Amino acid sequence: MTLKPAHLLAALIVSAALPAMAQNLAVVNGKPIPSSRADVMIKQMTSQGQQDSPELRAMVKDELINREILVQEADKLGLNAQADVKNQIEIARQSILIRALVTDYLKKNPVKDADIKAEYDRFKAQAGDKEYHARHILVEKEDEAKAIIAKLKAGAKFEDLAKQSSKDPGSAANGGDLDWASPASFVKPFSDAMIGLQKGQLLETPVKTQFGYHVIKLDDVRTAKVPTLEEVKPQIAESLQQKKLQAFQQQLRAKAKIQ
Repeated sequence: MTLKPAHLLAALIVSAALPAMAQNLAVVNGKPIPSSRADVMIKQMTSQGQQDSPELRAMVKDELINREILVQEADKLGLNAQADVKNQIEIARQSILIRALVTDYLKKNPVKDADIKAEYDRFKAQAGDKEYHARHILVEKEDEAKAIIAKLKAGAKFEDLAKQSSKDPGSAANGGDLDWASPASFVKPFSDAMIGLQKGQLLETPVKTQFGYHVIKLDDVRTAKVPTLEEVKPQIAESLQQKKLQAFQQQLRAKAKIQ
């Protein structure tokens, strides 16, 4: 069958239009909704655990059509020109661009395994090889602390005096119990005094820190249970990423002209 010139021209026009139409999910009141917009939404939903399926794609298509209809109505009413709406749109635009910038920066400046290992080794060294189970009673004045030590030496129970007198809201109700912790968990004057004690020993001299005066008793000591590198690798990687991003932001701010 041979097409006449007029029919041939019409066929060429239709075939040329097909690729453009295929790129659109739908056309609403003459305005196209690109298929790429649906792809982005589906990617977000599947990353959150939803299964890609014809039903999901149909739902996304319907949602995008509804959104386009509502947005066109909002534009028709001039809502896009309102100051608060314009500001919210700009904030949303900034958030999207910042996320894209962060993704791009981390892709170009990834955290290396060697950096993670070095941070892990630093953490292990700081944590030490022992954990201490201590109790303390925190008071404001040295004389108060000395009076408490005298009572303890006379036979008073540490737990009872902690509940009565300690100003530390985190441990007073538990008899001054600080649970198991590494020396690095405490301020240096406290940890230095604590590690010098023997199991079950009461420190007979109050320790002064920025929080007040501490009466310290060491209940027990054990070998530290340090997690393996693989167990903490995700947390270390995230922490190093945050440090990289903070340094990047500070670098950009230092170069920015702020008036």
